[in-house]
Amino acid sequence: MLTNEQTVERALERIGAGYVFPEKTVDIDAAIRRRLAAGEYDDLDGPTLCATVTTHLQQVCPDRHLRLLWTDQPQSLEPEDEDGGQAAFLALLRAEHQGIRRVEHLDGNIALIDIRRIASADEGATAIGAAMHLVANSAALVLDLRACTGGAPSGAAMWCSYFFPDDEVHLNDIYERSTGVTRQYWTTAHLPAPRYPDRPVYVLTSATTFSGGEDVAYTLQAHGRAVLVGETTRGGAHPTARHVVTEHILVTVPTARTVNSVTGTNWEGVGVIPDVPVPADDALDTALKAARTRLDA
Repeated sequence: MLTNEQTVERALERIGAGYVFPEKTVDIDAAIRRRLAAGEYDDLDGPTLCATVTTHLQQVCPDRHLRLLWTDQPQSLEPEDEDGGQAAFLALLRAEHQGIRRVEHLDGNIALIDIRRIASADEGATAIGAAMHLVANSAALVLDLRACTGGAPSGAAMWCSYFFPDDEVHLNDIYERSTGVTRQYWTTAHLPAPRYPDRPVYVLTSATTFSGGEDVAYTLQAHGRAVLVGETTRGGAHPTARHVVTEHILVTVPTARTVNSVTGTNWEGVGVIPDVPVPADDALDTALKAARTRLDA
């Protein structure tokens, strides 16, 4: 069993090797090691250690994806199982219907899709297409991302693709530190359901909306394709790998950064700011009122 010092040392190794901004890792390493040397982590239990180190990491480098996470479910320590958390993420999505909680038709021929996670484009395509088939004949659409806490950039691009007429819209770029390669994300040419390019779209956000959910909201807003209603989101824009440190502790390391093709930046640290700021609990009613007013005009 690792000591707290050994656990933190392993986490720092992962951060140093993979963090998307390598120039910042020197300050991160020095700050956490000063606290290690002072014995600040010696007597903490696992969950408290994770919360405390996360706070200290983000004091040095305010990146919302840079975290130690406690999990009650034991994780495999076998090297062959180390995949940046992808297998666990895919299993979670399969158990959660690829992140789609519900599809509903509301009064006034307005449809609602409640999305809790953003599936990857390959595994999630069928489920995303099924949801979009169900709303294809609506007059307006509400995407509820208030409880969406993350997901895959490829899936975010697929969701966004439905709201443009073709495959000629450059959505964003993602730079990957490990390869030095910048990948462009464009709207998808072939989709398993009809596009929704010419009708009103409203996106609901909250202070919980994070990562992949923010990607969809920010991209649609930046391209003028949706009205955002709700609260400013949490502000995590960096694609991230999860690494097992102990059976119950993971370190999440941002390995890439997103650059929107319109704004030239992203939402890291500032969140996605809604067009219509209202408390999250009021966002749906506000969006429905706006949609009905627009359809009646």
